Amino acid sequence: AVALAGALKAHLCEIYTDVDGVYTTDPRIEEKAQKITQISYDEMLELASMGAKVLLNRSVELAKKLSVKLVTRNSFNHSEGTLIVAEKDFKGERMETPIVSGIALDKNQARVSMEGVEDRPGIAAEIFGALAEYRINVDMIVQTIGRDGKTDLDFTIVKTQIEETKQALKPFLAQMDSIDYDENIAKVSIVGVGMKSHSGVASVAFKALAKDNINIMMISTSEIKISVLIDIKYAELAVRTLHAVYQLDQ
Repeated sequence: AVALAGALKAHLCEIYTDVDGVYTTDPRIEEKAQKITQISYDEMLELASMGAKVLLNRSVELAKKLSVKLVTRNSFNHSEGTLIVAEKDFKGERMETPIVSGIALDKNQARVSMEGVEDRPGIAAEIFGALAEYRINVDMIVQTIGRDGKTDLDFTIVKTQIEETKQALKPFLAQMDSIDYDENIAKVSIVGVGMKSHSGVASVAFKALAKDNINIMMISTSEIKISVLIDIKYAELAVRTLHAVYQLDQ
């Protein structure tokens, strides 16, 4: 639909689904989740890539490339839905960009922990090259400072690719002390273009999670996103906590 809209030079493409639009988080987790009236392509891409299932990544990528405005709305009512546009096209209330727009949760994650890996030039390239050959998508990566010629390497993958990951890493087993796969984890992400111009967003999240005794295992950031890896049993609590601390329920 987006490709056709672009080919026809249409300025708007409406996508009808079974929900009213894009929400600040999953309403099944947080009943106070609010429908977002306007959101940027980049924010939508981040949310879609981390569990928000309202739109496919490819649709948003294509809309951004072709400069086609998107509206996603419910097929069964007259909801205005959510407008997805470039930041420069924000209107009305969205002219003052909120710091955080949404909280996303991805439970389809696994952490791979490699301990005592040979600390030599090229080892990371070899490991991640082997994973790439198996088409394994690696997300968060943490490497410790090497000691005594060895280092520890942790990274996350989608849970459904554990068996392929084991196959890809077989040739490296002799070059490490141990390897562990943890499926009891989840990734919670804070998304918002307002982060680009505001400091302290991460510290607010970390303090809120600490107050709820939620330990952070790994962290990754981009210009408009902060993701934390936590124990899966705290996943929904973390979403509700972050949703509240950034006042997304208002």
